[in-house]
Amino acid sequence: MMKVTVYNCRSFDEKELFEQYGKELGIELILCPDAPDAENAALAKGSECIDIITSKMPADLLKVFADYGVKYITTRTIGYDHIDVKAAKELGMTVANAPYGPCGVADYAVMLILMTIRKMKRILERTNIQDYSLCGIQGRELKDLTVGVIGTGRIGKTVLKNLSGFGCKLLAYDLYESAEVKESGVPYVTLEEIWKNADVITLHAPLTDDNYHMIDQEAISRMKDGVMIVNTARGGLIDSEALIQGIESGKVGGAGLDVVENEFGLYYYDHKSDILNNRELAVLRGFPNVTVSHHMAFYTDDCVKTVVRDSLLGCKYFVEGRENPWEVA
Repeated sequence: MMKVTVYNCRSFDEKELFEQYGKELGIELILCPDAPDAENAALAKGSECIDIITSKMPADLLKVFADYGVKYITTRTIGYDHIDVKAAKELGMTVANAPYGPCGVADYAVMLILMTIRKMKRILERTNIQDYSLCGIQGRELKDLTVGVIGTGRIGKTVLKNLSGFGCKLLAYDLYESAEVKESGVPYVTLEEIWKNADVITLHAPLTDDNYHMIDQEAISRMKDGVMIVNTARGGLIDSEALIQGIESGKVGGAGLDVVENEFGLYYYDHKSDILNNRELAVLRGFPNVTVSHHMAFYTDDCVKTVVRDSLLGCKYFVEGRENPWEVA
């Protein structure tokens, strides 16, 4: 029987599903609640495949796993920028992901847009202390706004569909333009046009070397005054310090952030008694017009079932030498 070692296995939502799908697929599972590291890598001995989430997998750690015979790494996420893909290739390791449906993140992005334009963070904070005054919480309506959607893959396209019912003007940007988006009547424009015309900008692009800090000080300076920025994609798309400066100056009117820079090792753990080594996150959380959540836009019942099942199916296909739709490198 093939064996897969699963890291970051959550007992409250994933464990039972792993046991169910492992039994159905004939896979012996080693379930570890902790992130993969050099100390627990020995658990993978005898496993050709390991199953992780967003833990950093640099070259030195990949080498440790390769030495234990691991040939395949699957991440229960869409993004795989936390894995040093180049090093994995050099070590003869295959990298795979487990994409989930687009609706969860798309719904969440629209929720953050609405929360941001309606100043919901301030409203909730006031309600909690029985301050029912109106000064400072006047919102805006989507029908009066232009929304720029950056990235029109599965999630970006779903966001465009979701927003189409609100009556707002929509603009799209992507390196690879979608015929489906064009047919829907949404125009593709340049980034410069997004910066110039969008009242709300929502990010749905993967993080690459080319688009790292896509939104930086220069880009923000070219945006509309009071622009609102939503990010449910990857933290590295936004220069956190530039965003902070934009908010402090009033250039940026608000933000909804499900992801931030340097979040690895923070999210999905209980740090309430810890001093966190992420000053930008602390500053952003302190602003009354910035909503921050902990990289959980994906987190729905459908998503958890999908990524557990498909990550294991990918392992099975790899070991059996079958065509594997989840391989990315």
